[in-house]
Amino acid sequence: MPNQSRPKVKKSRALGIALTPKAVKYFEARPYPPGEHGRGRKQNSDYKVRLLEKQRLRAQYDISERQMVRAYDRAKKAEGKTGEALVVELERRLDALVLRSGIARTIYQARQMVVHGHIEVNGHKVDKPSFRVRPDDVVMVRERSRSKALFETARAGGFAAEGETPRYLQVNLAALAFRLDREPNRKEIPVICDEQLVVEYYAR
Repeated sequence: MPNQSRPKVKKSRALGIALTPKAVKYFEARPYPPGEHGRGRKQNSDYKVRLLEKQRLRAQYDISERQMVRAYDRAKKAEGKTGEALVVELERRLDALVLRSGIARTIYQARQMVVHGHIEVNGHKVDKPSFRVRPDDVVMVRERSRSKALFETARAGGFAAEGETPRYLQVNLAALAFRLDREPNRKEIPVICDEQLVVEYYAR
């Protein structure tokens, strides 16, 4: 499993981004890397800068290096800029869209919902977080799972992120369902990343 045992707060501080809502307050209080020398000056090489950016993108989608490489290989074959295509490729993952819809609070929770068989796409159970959702696909919580406390909280908006729902999603939280209306546009995708540095990392 791509999930890492490293505490999410420490990982957030090391990467310079808050990976969970809980990490936000800790990150604001200590906006420097963890450890004894976290506040010390560090000289970053070009390689290190690109590596960090790649790790930041990986962490936001909680994927393995192998999954990242596969997504990059597909992005290289797409039209337009490879970096933008890479982020769009990752955003179409089922677990990522379950998170964006407000049905899950974190990417880790979204992955768990999918793996445990609580999610269906077009009426069929899908338990692979890496499943790539296509435009017009309808995703919803399965009927047998909707009475669970977790999904009652989601239905009430307890997991909805602050700000607007991405425009590429049509969400009905009351029904615990959403539809991918169209391909996401990179500018609309709420991830923190300079994707060109990621492309340069893999192209080296």
